[in-house]
Parts: sequence; structure tokens; C-alpha cells
Amino acid sequence: MKTFRQNRVLFTAQAAMTAAIYVVLTVIGASFSFGPIQVRISEALTILPAFTPAGIPGVFLGCLISNMVTGALLPDIIFGSLATLIAAVGTWLLRNKSRFLAPVPPILANAVIVPFVLKYAYMEPLPIPFMMLTVGFGEVISCGVLGMLLYTALNQYKNIIFKTAV
Repeated sequence: MKTFRQNRVLFTAQAAMTAAIYVVLTVIGASFSFGPIQVRISEALTILPAFTPAGIPGVFLGCLISNMVTGALLPDIIFGSLATLIAAVGTWLLRNKSRFLAPVPPILANAVIVPFVLKYAYMEPLPIPFMMLTVGFGEVISCGVLGMLLYTALNQYKNIIFKTAV
């Protein structure tokens, strides 16, 4: 039986690793991680809260740090990161329903929030409904396709990888 302190250390380590991987994937794919048509590969990690609650702060901090180091504007840093936080919490809440529901919160949260950031922070001339479609489509690729591939791979080993998670 793990002690509270051991669980807290494990939780922190999982969150930190998730954040670090998110940042690396965002920076590597920066050329197509931003803008009205974006596929942020790191968003596939928003599936992790289905396995561990440490995924919630992990993807939130990863998104926050990614947006800061890539030169995003302050509204994007704040609201883009909040969209990922909302998505991660939604995935956590749906974790026991159906695995196919896990990517839905990230797709919806980003498709609704990010176009407003693009329009009002970056003065993107495209209409918001169109950007909801383009950002949503990018999230379907990131979360719905890549995220579900990650889910399938991790699900095979969840008892080994995540058995001691909080």
C-alpha cells in the first residue's frame, strides 16, 4: 500500500512528465500547432485524464508553458490553456462511460473557445463559425484519431503504468 506521500510524488511526477511531453510535441510541431487551421499533436495527450487525474494538471501546464514559450499572446495563453483544462476535466469526468467519449471534451472545448481567441487576440479575419469547424477538425485529428490511438496503446498496459496513480 502506497503512502500519501508516495502517491503525491507519483502524481506530481506523472503531471510533470505529461506537461514536458506536451511542450516538446507542441514545439516540434509549432508550424501547424497554431492559427485558424491547426493540428496540435500534443492535444492527443488530453486523453490521459481517462487513465489518471495527474493528466489534468499535466496537459493544462503543458499547454500553458507551450503557449508561453512559443510567443502566444496573453489571451491565447490564458484562454487557450483554460480550454485545455476544461477539456481535461471533461475527459476525467467521462472516464468511466465509454472510451469513445474521451476525446469529445477536448474537441468541443477547443472548437468553441479557440476561434474567439484567434478572432479577438490575433485579429484573424475568418468568421468564427468557420474557425470553429477548422479548429474542431484539427482537434478531431489530434484527439479523435491520435488520442484514440494513444488510448488504445495505453489501455493495454494501464494496470502496469497507472496502477499506483492517485
